[in-house]
Amino acid sequence: MMHCICDWRAFHSGFVSFKDRPGYHSKDALNVSFGLNEDQIAIQELARKFTEDEIIPIAAHHDRTGEYPTELIRKAWEVGLVNTHIPQAYGGLGLGVFDASLVSEELAYGCSGIQTAIEANGLAEAPLLVAANDFQKKKYLGRMTEEPLMAAYCVTEPGAGSDVAGLQTKAVKKGDKWVINGQKMWITNGGKANWYFVLAKTDANAKAGQAFTGFIVDGNSKGIIVGRKEQNMGQRASDTRGITFEDVEVPEENVLGKVGQGFKIAMGAFDITRPLVAAGAVGLARRAMVEATRYAVDRKTMGKAIIDHQAVNFMIADMAIGIEAARQMVWKAGWLKDNGHRNTWEASIAKALASDVAVKSACDAVQVFGGAGFNTEYPVEKLYRDSKIFQIYEGTSQVQRLIIGKGVVDRFAK
Repeated sequence: MMHCICDWRAFHSGFVSFKDRPGYHSKDALNVSFGLNEDQIAIQELARKFTEDEIIPIAAHHDRTGEYPTELIRKAWEVGLVNTHIPQAYGGLGLGVFDASLVSEELAYGCSGIQTAIEANGLAEAPLLVAANDFQKKKYLGRMTEEPLMAAYCVTEPGAGSDVAGLQTKAVKKGDKWVINGQKMWITNGGKANWYFVLAKTDANAKAGQAFTGFIVDGNSKGIIVGRKEQNMGQRASDTRGITFEDVEVPEENVLGKVGQGFKIAMGAFDITRPLVAAGAVGLARRAMVEATRYAVDRKTMGKAIIDHQAVNFMIADMAIGIEAARQMVWKAGWLKDNGHRNTWEASIAKALASDVAVKSACDAVQVFGGAGFNTEYPVEKLYRDSKIFQIYEGTSQVQRLIIGKGVVDRFAK
């Protein structure tokens, strides 16, 4: 699949020490390198070439029309850029979070809306990676490798976004089946999903940690009502909808993990997906920097290129600082997860940092372009619109800071 030659070498080699972190051994630090191996370079280059050839030429069209990029996703699936986490035992590549982040950054460089549509599969699949049994993995992950299907993660509701404990969707056991009733909102791939991961309340009297259960729900189940495609500010290629469940029956075999473990499973999935959302934000920020730099080199004012004006040059320098720092945090969070260490704190730092870097880089790119940046004929206004959602979905930047702040207290206030 990965028959590509790469002349590009990513970053300077070096090492990061975790010796001050509890539970780490010195050998762990020696295994962390900023250099990419041949396989990682190959998949990065594959994603980069696919982005240049397939995504960038059509990104503006999908932004204008909101048309779902079905044919492009099929092409991405054919070359192995979709469902990258699925283990080899179920027909997938079995990439870790670190390797998948290389793909996410490149795809988002071309269009973060298209990247989000692709990455939403990974979000839906992550709870299965965390808690599914072999039968469930074969049935639902296996089918994703047999044809270009989409899946969706159904947790957010109209009255419960960051407050997951406030979810109102309920599942009641009736005989050998569960019956789900409730409404989900802002569901990526909602109208395209072959199946959904659904979080529903199964014990109204329990605390959040024991009140919810995860279910795998087939997309063609009777009682699923798919809402209209939402017209969003940015990332318009993504399919975002409300999904209503009216007496939807789910067999016992589709309970994910144990009854009452759904909250833990849903949150555990974020340790896999938040670094990848952050990688997408890095990709968008990098695109903003590249576009701003190219424009600043060509555009002249007061007898010289505007890149030579310190006010502009410093804006671009700040973009570079943010991009490099955010990418390293993405890589660290990915490495930790792939090597069996808990990465919740680092994943939240990566997500919060990269999201802010993306928004600021896109905003400053518009400023560098001046009046042209405010016009739809130039690419940076789309980047600016697309960037904002990174601070909102998969946990707002404020939620990430709650997690980060608690982590600081837990580590250093003893």
